[in-house]
Amino acid sequence: MSTFAFGTYRVTDENPLHIEALKEAVDAGIELIDTSTNYTDGGAERAIGKVLRNTPDETRDKIKIISKYGYIQGSNLFAHKKEAFDDVVEFSEHCYHSIAKSFMKKQLDASLERLQMSKIDCYLIHNPEYFILDALNKGKKRDEVLDEMYKRIYEAFVGLEEEVKEGRINSYGISSNSFAKPHNDPEFLPYEDLLTLAKNAAYEAGNKEHGFTTVQLPINKVEREGLKCAIWAKKNGLRVLANRPLNAQKNNLMYRLAEYEESREYYTYLNELLQACDNDLLKPLYNLIEQMDENRHKFGWIGEYDTFLHSQIIPHIREALKKLDPASLDELLRFVDLFLKEYRTMVAYECSKRVRTELKEEFQECKKRLQDCALEFLYKQDAIDYILVGMRKPSYVQEVMALKDELNNNFMTC
Repeated sequence: MSTFAFGTYRVTDENPLHIEALKEAVDAGIELIDTSTNYTDGGAERAIGKVLRNTPDETRDKIKIISKYGYIQGSNLFAHKKEAFDDVVEFSEHCYHSIAKSFMKKQLDASLERLQMSKIDCYLIHNPEYFILDALNKGKKRDEVLDEMYKRIYEAFVGLEEEVKEGRINSYGISSNSFAKPHNDPEFLPYEDLLTLAKNAAYEAGNKEHGFTTVQLPINKVEREGLKCAIWAKKNGLRVLANRPLNAQKNNLMYRLAEYEESREYYTYLNELLQACDNDLLKPLYNLIEQMDENRHKFGWIGEYDTFLHSQIIPHIREALKKLDPASLDELLRFVDLFLKEYRTMVAYECSKRVRTELKEEFQECKKRLQDCALEFLYKQDAIDYILVGMRKPSYVQEVMALKDELNNNFMTC
């Protein structure tokens, strides 16, 4: 059986709720916290450092910290444009990537500083397959691409072995979405030769034993292909971390494997806002709110709505409010904020209804909430050590830990 760990994607030290959630998890006995250099541009690592700095030594020493490097975004991207990093893949306008040894050492320096630590348990190469994806997009042959990919991974392993030798990390590994692809998928990253690369890298670095200990990949109740990699890893004595336990892809669509209640306040705030906008000056905002209400069931998953909110809805709202008298603006913004909060709740509710319908085969025996069934499926997998769950609110931590207790009790009575 596996257990739950704290995933810090979208966690930041600037949000007090995230800090409280981390504290709640530490107090509840969470054994592992997963993070990355690019999560909120280092904010996740700073949040962990802030919490653990005030944690008693006996508790802090029991918690394993895993971080990752590879992405060049935010402040890293700004630094790269001033002075280029080595072996950079320019995958998109806002996403550059490198697994070069020199880049790794700079990132580890930054990680340790943000975490306020002299050593972390494990440092992972984060999605090295960007090199494969970029090369395939440019029409290169897969065999040639893989040969170069292995060379890059080997050089990174040598650097990581050096860090093990210097005592700044206990071990290392790879986090890859491509581990979870079918073997015949062009984007699949073969993993069977990684141990050989690690052994050779250890020899070059002068270590008696290699430090390659961990693989991380997406596995959930819908996407099960990654279990093949997990089983291989466990047979070879590696630790397996499953990410994206509640965000699943099927037929090129994304689904949130969670159930949400319908908002009780939605129609109250909808009508209040429409009433406040029922005049010629605010007619564009009135029309926008009406359109949002009519289309709240059309989002594939809540993440799609969040993207649409920031790219489309908020700019339109700002434009509609430009001519409003400042004296009236604060009151109207209060109505807008209340409406948007409840609207998101309604979108989540509509999305969860859709999941029940479109994924009925996967959840036909599920008599609990979708998220409980999805997490229980992973919890029972012998090939998984840790399930990384995003818990950005104390209430999320409490729900996950309560589920853990329930599953453990059920296991003991079986």
